[in-house]
Amino acid sequence: MEALRNRSLPHGGQFRLLRGDITAEPVDAIVNAANRHLMHGGGVAAVIARKGGAVITEQSAAWVRQHGPVPHDRPAYTDCGNLPCRYVIHAVGPVWHGGQDDEDAKLRAAVQGALRRADELGLRSIAFPAISTGIYGFPKRQAAAVIFQAVEDYFAAHPESGVEDVRLVLYDRPTVEAFLAVWDEHYG
Repeated sequence: MEALRNRSLPHGGQFRLLRGDITAEPVDAIVNAANRHLMHGGGVAAVIARKGGAVITEQSAAWVRQHGPVPHDRPAYTDCGNLPCRYVIHAVGPVWHGGQDDEDAKLRAAVQGALRRADELGLRSIAFPAISTGIYGFPKRQAAAVIFQAVEDYFAAHPESGVEDVRLVLYDRPTVEAFLAVWDEHYG
């Protein structure tokens, strides 16, 4: 794990940008970049399901049977299986359609929904991937700006939040470079 950037959040917690493997993060929850039916067939979702084990896939299928498809603003959650966290929060990010389908608002809803779910579960730490920037095609720089602002806005609106450690864990060099550039522009 490589620490890249760190800043204080409005409620006193920390927001960190890291390079590494989200499945190795020792946090209360990791966020899975999921689809609405929690079919973990590709990208980070497939890695999380494979490393976490069958419990993630089984509980995901049970969630969809009980609650229906997962909306952007109300992520599902499952046990973590073999991962070093307590939960996997399954946030549904948008598929990029050239900005024609209100993708920014959907990505913002996914990020803030995951933070809200973490608060509902009484969690103190959470790690996000770069939601929607892989197989869903969301432009990396644009996603970085949306994600950073969504995190800031959530904690400004929820100063009572118990989430004290927010990590954005990036894996590949192009994503790292894009997110670092936007972080430095956004935070100076």
